[in-house]
Amino acid sequence: MTSALERLNELVRGPDQDLDLAEAALLLATTEYPALDVPAYLAQLDELAARLSERLPHTADLEQRVVSLNEFLFEELGFSGNTDNYYDPRNNFLNEVLDRKLGIPITLCILYMEIGRRVGLELEGVSFPGHFLVKFATDEGDVVLDPFAGGVPLTEEELVDRLEDTYGQHRIDNSALPQLLAAASKRDILVRMLRNLKVIYLHHERFEKALDVINQILLIGPELAEEVRERGELYERLECHRSALLDYQRYLRLEPQAPDLADIRNRIIALEPTAHRLN
Repeated sequence: MTSALERLNELVRGPDQDLDLAEAALLLATTEYPALDVPAYLAQLDELAARLSERLPHTADLEQRVVSLNEFLFEELGFSGNTDNYYDPRNNFLNEVLDRKLGIPITLCILYMEIGRRVGLELEGVSFPGHFLVKFATDEGDVVLDPFAGGVPLTEEELVDRLEDTYGQHRIDNSALPQLLAAASKRDILVRMLRNLKVIYLHHERFEKALDVINQILLIGPELAEEVRERGELYERLECHRSALLDYQRYLRLEPQAPDLADIRNRIIALEPTAHRLN
């Protein structure tokens, strides 16, 4: 029988367009929930989409499908953003979002995209600064939606206001918006979700759990130098000196002109005697 890790590796090694985002998100959750029944949760998504599809007219256009999706998820089923406990780690696990009907922007977007895909909506994730969003294309241009706020559409002015809130600037150049609204790959979505979780675990000094999350990130993106360096720092903190040394060396191979080159070299020099004694 294929393990969750083997199946996840199979998914992320294939073409991005073929990656099942919901399945990958659920497989990632098995590190925290080893007994998680991934097929059962995928069947739940199918069932929700089937219920929504039954009430959609065959002639429903994109806008009508979006309105129906919003009404179904947020009004009828009661999914919402967890504003009361935003940094609860459970908000980052799709199974918990389905069970508790609470999430953060990125997990609600994954839910939104996956239900939408099943009813014929071609939705894309948007790694907007500070707040993950979704969009879909129309003849008049892209429409950007915020599932965390019930799937409301956002105007250009509202998007600029959000940028100003994020960066603390009074004037944002609107010409930057198209780049910031570019579609995120499915791998990028998974990595951003995991980075949210990593930050929470690090804040609470749950270093072993943070290490598990970084290992998942590097399964998806082995070339992410910043994650390799951060894993090295965690290994060093946990006194896994040889593993820390190997990650620092790998980091410099990935980033030979790294801005923290001198610091990492010093760490390598300090770790080498201890690491070699452990061989």
